[in-house]
Amino acid sequence: MVTNKKLYYYFITFYAVFFMGGAIYGTFLPVYLDYLGYSKGAIGILMSLGPFVAIIAQPFWGITSDRAKSKNFVLQILFLCSIFTMALYPLSSNFYYLILVITLFTFFQTSTGPISDTITLEYLSETNQKFGPIRMAGTLGYALMSVIAGFFAQRYIGSIFVLNIIVMFLAFMIVFKLPVVKGHQFGREHIPIWRLFSNKNLVILMTLNFLVQVTLGFYYTYFPLYFKQLGGSSSLLGWSYFISAVSEVPFLLYADRILKKIGTRYALLGATLVAAIRWLLIFFVTKPYVFLPLQLLHGLIFIVLYYSMATYINEEVPKELKASGQTINNLIGMGISRIMGSLLGGFLSDIYGIKTMFLYNSILAFATVLVFGYVFLRWK
Repeated sequence: MVTNKKLYYYFITFYAVFFMGGAIYGTFLPVYLDYLGYSKGAIGILMSLGPFVAIIAQPFWGITSDRAKSKNFVLQILFLCSIFTMALYPLSSNFYYLILVITLFTFFQTSTGPISDTITLEYLSETNQKFGPIRMAGTLGYALMSVIAGFFAQRYIGSIFVLNIIVMFLAFMIVFKLPVVKGHQFGREHIPIWRLFSNKNLVILMTLNFLVQVTLGFYYTYFPLYFKQLGGSSSLLGWSYFISAVSEVPFLLYADRILKKIGTRYALLGATLVAAIRWLLIFFVTKPYVFLPLQLLHGLIFIVLYYSMATYINEEVPKELKASGQTINNLIGMGISRIMGSLLGGFLSDIYGIKTMFLYNSILAFATVLVFGYVFLRWK
């Protein structure tokens, strides 16, 4: 019999491997598209395809997971299909071909994260174990792969696809070792996903998360390009993402304690304020190496938003809708918001420049802090 302690280590290993994929794909796909010669507007279109597809894919796979006999099986199907479509990327640089491949890949890959979180958080809530160390393993895996991928991308940008396939296959294999978490609507009455929006507090928090994630969506797509414009290398870019990933560790060590003390709403508000300051500082920076210490601020933004919302949904949403809740949050917070940040940000960057757009993102984040600060003061 596999002990709880051994299963906990399997989860740690899974997250370390799984998050390596994000360090490769999210960081270096814009660099790959730039290498192919596409304009910022065209890159914005291609990078925003994923979030568009997620509008359909994430609710579909969330509902499928909640109604499946096993959420683990759905997750493995998604990994296998993601591996196959990733292998199609380097076969052509044609714009319309890339539209097709990105659409297919995102349809499967975009829900692996929230379904992984659902499986993990449901198991941990039954065993009274902490999510922080597991998620921290994902952070460290992301950090390590940022440097490794940067090393290979500097020499041959096409190597990112091989690395990603290897990582996804390892994650697929580790799922076999995870405890099986069933879909709570399997064989029962189906509950509509829209019931999630009857929770007023959840809707307010999702709206705040959406607005700050718009600015993060712009950052994820255009920071690598801006970094390269200022003379930074792919290797140095990898190190910058290594620093941003490692910066998440302090929060993860004390995440449960912090959330218990200040609550989800003020954690989200604090992350938004840090984002506003960070985008403003990026606007003023002109040397790529100066970005390295600024990347430390990342540890007070994305991971706070991600962890706070994931744990809030696991605690507040009925068990029959937990997978749907995580995928809907991922869709709104990291799907639709990324469309705004990537697509609209791309066209505006062609007009005003990436540098100026970071200033506008800072203004948006500061305005969000003021509006939701007022809302939370009146929160009953």
